[in-house]
Amino acid sequence: MARQVTHTDRRRSRREGAEISVQYESVDELFSEFTRDINEGGVFIATERPLDLDEPVSLSFQLPGGERAIRVSGRVVRVQTKDDDGVAGMAVEFEALDATARRAIDDLVRSLRR
Repeated sequence: MARQVTHTDRRRSRREGAEISVQYESVDELFSEFTRDINEGGVFIATERPLDLDEPVSLSFQLPGGERAIRVSGRVVRVQTKDDDGVAGMAVEFEALDATARRAIDDLVRSLRR
């Protein structure tokens, strides 16, 4: 049975479509999936096995053209069962993003908006 969890949409800015390989881990498991979209505040990860709402998560991903992986902690803020496109997943809000990583993500999002 698919679970449906709703959460108030707290995005400060629109997400832009971006398929980026992302590795993430929760307390006891390591996963490798792809993002569906990204913005300055977080990512949506397409997965059939989303983590629980409010669960802390450690992310690692390399932006297109980036020289090094971005490592950031986050928290699951939305869990989604399959949408109209058949995609299930979870939205992760970034926490404690360093200035270099924030600038790289901001630059990517701006380039996607053009």
